[in-house]
Parts: sequence; C-alpha cells; structure tokens
Amino acid sequence: MGRPIEISRAESSAAELRVLAASIRDGRVVRRLLAIALVLEGKSRADAARLTGMDRQTLRDWVHRYNDEGVDGLYPRAIPGRPGALTDEQKEQVRTMVLEGPNPSVDGVVRWRCVDLRDAIAARWSVTLHVRTVGRLLHELDMTRLQPRPFHPKKDAAAQEDFKKNFRAL
Repeated sequence: MGRPIEISRAESSAAELRVLAASIRDGRVVRRLLAIALVLEGKSRADAARLTGMDRQTLRDWVHRYNDEGVDGLYPRAIPGRPGALTDEQKEQVRTMVLEGPNPSVDGVVRWRCVDLRDAIAARWSVTLHVRTVGRLLHELDMTRLQPRPFHPKKDAAAQEDFKKNFRAL
C-alpha cells in the first residue's frame, strides 16, 4: 500500500470546512467537506471514509479534486448528456407551428394535440419522439398542452348570432 495523498491546500482549516458544510444544502458536498475535515484533523483515510459513508478510494479521488480546485471541486459537475432530438431552430419552428394552429386541409386536424404534433414533427424532420417528449417540449417552450375549444372551419358566425336572437326558450 502506497503513501496516502496529502491535502496540499491550506486555505481552510477543518473547523472552517465544518462551518461551510453547515451552510450548504447539497448532502453530497457536505459529506465530501466533512471527510476532508476529518482528514485534516488527523483521522486515517479509512476512518474518514467510513465515517462519511464512502470508500477509501473515493475519498482519495475527492482529495485530488480538492487539491486541484478547492471547495468548488467538491461540487458535482454537469454531465452533458445526450443531445436533444431537435435543434433550437426546429424548436422555434414547432413553437410557430403551434401558435399559428393547424391547417385542416393540410394537417388533417383542427387543433394540435401532442399526438398530432409528434406526427407533424416526424413528417417534417424525420425525428421520432414519444408523446410525453412532445409535452415536455411544449413545456420547455413555455407553452401548455391546454387547447382552446375547437371550432368548425366553415362555421357562420352571423347565422349563430341570428339563431341566438331569434330562438324562443320553451
């Protein structure tokens, strides 16, 4: 077994790390700070790791990050993840498409539902999305899935008003 990794940063004492840990709401970061505070107080790596619920090797990795980056290195890093299925430009086109509403003769629907949007997206960009993903996309675009009451494209507003005026209640 080799020599333990030394903590090379002397900017914070164990007591200062404990005070900092008390003010942080992320439990993972608190555990890491407390483990490093235990090591600074003279506990062995194995004891410090066991007391904070991690493996000795994991503590060694966090000590490396603390030595390189300080306390900021103990925060979790953002993982880029899988890129989105639609580009930002395509998302804006979906937004415009939803705001303009469907064309019944072209789209075959009188109002957009997530299922209909999914089919339109697949036809336009050859991207297959799940219905829930379309709902999330609408949420991301600050839109709701609530739809106004549909209306018939050939309705006659004047005839409706005439009917309302001339209708006799029984």
